[in-house]
Amino acid sequence: MRRFLAAVKSVVAVIACAASAVFAYVLISSPVFEKGERYEFYLGASSSALVVESDHPALDKLLLSDAQGESVRYAGDKVQELMKRFRAKTLFTERVGETVNYYCYSPLLGKTVALNGYAVNLHLSVNAEQTAAGTPLIFGGF
Repeated sequence: MRRFLAAVKSVVAVIACAASAVFAYVLISSPVFEKGERYEFYLGASSSALVVESDHPALDKLLLSDAQGESVRYAGDKVQELMKRFRAKTLFTERVGETVNYYCYSPLLGKTVALNGYAVNLHLSVNAEQTAAGTPLIFGGF
């Protein structure tokens, strides 16, 4: 009987370890941004090699092992809200027509790209209708 109980305890311990590992993987693989109007993942050797649009970012990020970046679009101006959420510091800005781009660094995000001599890992782009957020950068059109 003792051997049986020891075996059951061992099986339970292995299952608990496996569940913890799965939970940790899901936690670190969750999307960076809250779902918005359009969510995209950047795949490939360079983060702009392939853009995949997603209707289910949480599931797709788990399945896309080669995701090098991601972005989302929101209605309205969300720049200050996103800056606060990510504790981001604006490194520099640029204006293109009616769109303002904020190139930022967030201690909460990992991967950076070198841009104009800065390590950028959060790119926010806003115009009168919408805000786009991307890490490390927004690729494609806005």
